Amino acid sequence: SAAPDAVVIAPCSMGTVGRISAGISGNLIERASDVMLKEHRPLLLLPRETPLSSIHLENLLKLSRCGARIIPAMPGFYQKPETVDQLVDFVVGKLLDQLGVEHQLFKRWGEM
Repeated sequence: SAAPDAVVIAPCSMGTVGRISAGISGNLIERASDVMLKEHRPLLLLPRETPLSSIHLENLLKLSRCGARIIPAMPGFYQKPETVDQLVDFVVGKLLDQLGVEHQLFKRWGEM
């Protein structure tokens, strides 16, 4: 009955996005997401599919308008990553930024 401070769904399938956007709470992930939206708490979704159909985009837009934060797994190549770990660290760092968690996973613009 107690709501968590935030929920991150990573990766988030378009099936999960569709069910959350429709208000369906058939499992724990969907129910926790529903609670985050109704309590106006952070819900961060990292969509995993590509390409996105119009239906996917409409569901993501609907969730964004309801307060969810959509964080695609799009690493910043301006960092000139040399390993897959650096690509992953960039995306994880962006998620942590949205949660207000300090980290040293990548250098910020101007620090390079």
